[in-house]
Amino acid sequence: MGGRLNLFQSMMLRWRALQPYNGVHVVRIQQRLDKERLERDINDELRELGLTGFVLERDRGRFRFEGGPAGVVLRVTSGRESPESVLREEIEGELNGPFPGDGRMLPFRFFAVDGGESFHLGLAYDHFIAGGDSIAVVLGSIVDRHLGRGVAGTIARPLDVYPPTLAQLFLRQAMAVLGGMARLPQMISSCRRTARPPGAEADDDANGFIHYREEPGVLAAVMKAAKEWGVTLNDVFLAAALLALAPLAVGRIEAPRRKELAVGSIVNVRQELLPGPERAFAQCLASFRVSHPVPEAITLRTLAQDVHVETDRIKRDKLYLVSLLALGLTGRMWPLLSDRHRRGFYFKHHPVWAGLTLLNVNAYWSGPRLSNPPLEYLRTGATGPLSPIVFALTTAGDLLQVGISYRRSAFSRQAMEELASRFRSSYRSVPQ
Repeated sequence: MGGRLNLFQSMMLRWRALQPYNGVHVVRIQQRLDKERLERDINDELRELGLTGFVLERDRGRFRFEGGPAGVVLRVTSGRESPESVLREEIEGELNGPFPGDGRMLPFRFFAVDGGESFHLGLAYDHFIAGGDSIAVVLGSIVDRHLGRGVAGTIARPLDVYPPTLAQLFLRQAMAVLGGMARLPQMISSCRRTARPPGAEADDDANGFIHYREEPGVLAAVMKAAKEWGVTLNDVFLAAALLALAPLAVGRIEAPRRKELAVGSIVNVRQELLPGPERAFAQCLASFRVSHPVPEAITLRTLAQDVHVETDRIKRDKLYLVSLLALGLTGRMWPLLSDRHRRGFYFKHHPVWAGLTLLNVNAYWSGPRLSNPPLEYLRTGATGPLSPIVFALTTAGDLLQVGISYRRSAFSRQAMEELASRFRSSYRSVPQ
């Protein structure tokens, strides 16, 4: 018994041959750290969920979970003197730490930052193995076991770890795919109008990381504004990202052709193919891009409404499926490219300045799991060759945490801190 890698997973494996392509989720637990008990709970939970004995057969495009002991060793770092700084350093290190390339491997790493009366529990994972929704469910089940809440029984034991590939989705949506193919000339034209991000020529893809925790009430105000404007929460944050990025691309204003900025958004297609993450452990991701000239005087509301016109059409016509097919085509070309050209391929032909991924943990952790004690949930993902910046926004309870990873060869930490400040100021401009 085993599973077959889907298009997105196969492409992620090609990306991670250039640089680690990892994801990291972190939850704060409001009690003193008991390393031995926590390590035991992690290992027991992974074994019961069927997530042990992982074997990757990369050349065959297949994988399997053989079971047995998990073998997780929890790494603990003291963060009592400067917890936020230590946490940032730990996450940055996990983003850049490679996992084994093939064969039998453990695609998870766990770490804890000990803060005395509380601690942060982190889960770093080889991103091709699962999407953020599955990781949130697994991390939640570990926290439940450790805190003795007894609500983890809602999760299938074991999880279904061999989901169908995306081929079934393409067959079900054949008409939408064919319609989307007809729009390829428009997509190509948009890419040719878009300014290219920096970093395409660099040989170092290492990631930096910054983060912040939003104040209570801000998320609710942004959600209210989105509803009043007739857009989605994701539209507002995409617009805020475009406004924040604009000062980094001032040269485009005088450019003869490439005057627009583009951002990408991750799409979870699980609902079109699979049961929820509490039953199936899977990677079911696609993406799309939106571009805009972002004139200097444009407001967040106007830009969000412009973005919504694009995202609504993309979702209605399922154009993100065409992006998946484009990944498959890129995979065919990949062996013909040098590593240098692989690093800059998307920057040149599919320019995107930043990707944005929004995860609502409330959909997977409910009731006392969110409020007793209040949940703090932070996550991020590596930039990879698609874009030099990733905004990872996570909502839990009524709180928002923002993690920003970036290609260090393209941007300084100071530039990214200024970017984060502009991004935050933009969406906080809505009426409170």
